[in-house]
This record gives sequence, structure tokens and C-alpha cells, in this order.
Amino acid sequence: MAEADIRNILVIGIDVVSLAASARRAGYQVYAVDYFGDQDLKHVCHESRSIIKQRIGETCGQVGTGFSPETLLQLTKDLLREDKIDAALLSSGLDDSPDVLSELNDLIPILGNLPNVIRKVRDKMEFLRELKRLGIPHPETAFAQNFEEAKKKSKDIGYPVVVKPSSGFGGAGIRKVQSRQELEQTFREVPSLNEKVLIQGHISGTPASASLISSTDKAVVLTLNEQLLGMREVGQREPFGYCGNVVPLSATSAITDACKSVAEKVVLHFGLVGSNGVDLVISEEGVPHVMEVNPRFQGTLECVERVLKTNIVRAHVEACLQGTLPTIVKKTSIFCVRLILFAPQRSIAPDLSTFEEIRDIPLPGIIVEESEPVCSVVIEGASRESLLRKAMGTTELIYKLLRSHSNR
Repeated sequence: MAEADIRNILVIGIDVVSLAASARRAGYQVYAVDYFGDQDLKHVCHESRSIIKQRIGETCGQVGTGFSPETLLQLTKDLLREDKIDAALLSSGLDDSPDVLSELNDLIPILGNLPNVIRKVRDKMEFLRELKRLGIPHPETAFAQNFEEAKKKSKDIGYPVVVKPSSGFGGAGIRKVQSRQELEQTFREVPSLNEKVLIQGHISGTPASASLISSTDKAVVLTLNEQLLGMREVGQREPFGYCGNVVPLSATSAITDACKSVAEKVVLHFGLVGSNGVDLVISEEGVPHVMEVNPRFQGTLECVERVLKTNIVRAHVEACLQGTLPTIVKKTSIFCVRLILFAPQRSIAPDLSTFEEIRDIPLPGIIVEESEPVCSVVIEGASRESLLRKAMGTTELIYKLLRSHSNR
């Protein structure tokens, strides 16, 4: 595939607004297939298909039960009946569906990591074995098929442990467990744990991620990012639920260098290309532990672009097709935060299009179910603390609008 041959690009995943906007700014005609079908996605796309058909007075359902990788694939086939698309860019939602990725790649060439590479890094057992062989710190992990196995494996690892569903996204169903009694209660309360689960030793520290661009023989960390998880003040009910990021991570140069070294080593070892993310937990001793790899574009995309004043899609394409990597500014004085807001109760969406800092904008009048995503707040500034205060101020305004609109 030559860069000159790529004019029409498909962006595909659960949430693709920022990716679609980046692709459009990079000069491509953009087609999108996603779950939400938000209003600002339609504004940057030539054509789009979505699992949710947002209609006034109708519910958007729940992403945990309504999302399906197979449905995204079918919507792609529908799109291809009318349009020719040259390449596909992946967002979240397809990482753990290798058969869907293979069929997608047969329909439209995936620009980035191919299905066999994605399968390798998302096979958690194989991935962790390789980390151990490389001497890369990671949590002790075991797999269990049922509660009895989970009880034994948790005792072997030693409480506290973190219990995770074998597949999923956004941190749903993940629980920290302090004892056998808590483990039993967790299995009763979280239905997704009744299948194969991961048991991991708990690492107390800072959740973080690295956003990278890589070619076949070199990699560069664009930014290290603070992950925001389990924030009740933005309506997130899941204790490890993803709520957004602060870019860049505030850390000492020693910790920053250690994180970059580990992330680049992982990406190069597994032969990842283009835009990739490595999730980390930085222990209280300052040691980065690798949790998993996201072998596609990440939710940090817009924040990274704004902090570095660059275009991630363009950098991805050049890395994949030319093997060239962007030059990164070593020091930046800008921070950018993305907060994902969730509905505190069943709500009617107000008109949020007047807010300059709002992304993932729903159609006014649709019904957003309790704990489902409403929108994202994206703001940049010179200070992490003042930025978070400003973002929370915008959050409070939106929640006030939600309450007044829903009580009419």
C-alpha cells in the first residue's frame, strides 16, 4: 500500500470522534463505523454507520449489552455497498475479536497492526509469558475457570488481588478483593466473572499509559499520560472504570525515563507499528509495571495532539508506510484533560453543542440510561490542578442541565 493510494479512510470502534477528526485534519475523506453515532461524528465524516440510531425520545440502551464487534463488521459491509474505502484505522472495541479483525482486513486493509499481531499481544497468557522472559515488571497473574479455581489462585498469589473478566473494555467488571469472603461476594455481584477470569496481584500506585508511534525497528513515546479511573464525581460506578486522562503525566524524570524505556521495549519486541498504547501502574517505589497493550489508537488521542501540536493520524500513516517517526518536543508547558461524563440517573440529553469544550455530543432529546456515557469534556491549560478544577466546573454545569432537562 502506498500513501498516495489512500484517500478514503474508515475509522472503526466503539468511540471514534477524535480519531475521525484527526483523519479529516490529515486530509482524508473519512468514513466511520461506531457504537454511539454522536452528532459531532457526523459533522467530520463523509458517511457513517452506527449501532445506536439516536432518535428523540428513544433510549440509547447500554453499551455493555448493546455493543457487538460483529455488528460493526456488518455495518462496514453495508457501507462498502455504496462507497470504496482504501484503508481502515482501529479504535477500541475490536482488540479481542481476532476473527472479526481478520474479516475486516479482508474487506479493507487495516493500516497498522494486522490481526495476527493483535492476537499475539491480546492473548494475555502469551503476553505475560513474554514479559516475564524479557524481565519486564508486571503483576503476578493466574487464570481461573470458576470460583473454586479463583479462590485457590487468589490464595496462592496473596491478597489483595484484582479480579478481571477475561475480555471487555473500559474497566468494567474489575474488582479489588481483600479476602476470600470478598471474592465470593464479587463473583455473586459481577455476572461477567462467571466465565474465565484473571487473578492479578494488586499493585498500589498510579495508573498511567504511554502513547507511542512505532515502525518495524524503532519506537518513540509521544506522551506519558495519567489515567483517570473510577471517579464517582463524573458518574462512573465501576471502581476501575475508565473516565479519561490527563496529558502529560506529572512525574520525576527518573520515573518518566523508566516508563518510556519499558513501553518502547514492549512495542518493539512484539513488532507493533503505528499508534499504540501501553497501560502501566507505577508502583509507590516508582517502578512501572506493564498491565496490557492497546494495539490501536487510544482515548488519549485528542489530548496528545493538543499538547504536542501534531496530527496523530498523519504520524501513524508515515510510520506504517514510510517507517518515519515524528520528532517529539522534550518539554511542554501545556496540559490537556479529557473527562468522560456518565449519566447519574436515566436522563434526557440537553443541547450540548454550545459548549466549545464538549466532545461526543449526543442528539438533544435522546434518553441516556443511568451510568452510560453522556459526553466528554476536553480542556487544555498550563496547570494540571487548575485544569481539573475547570473541567469539573464544566461537568457540574452539564449535570445541572441534565437534571433540569430530565425533570421537565
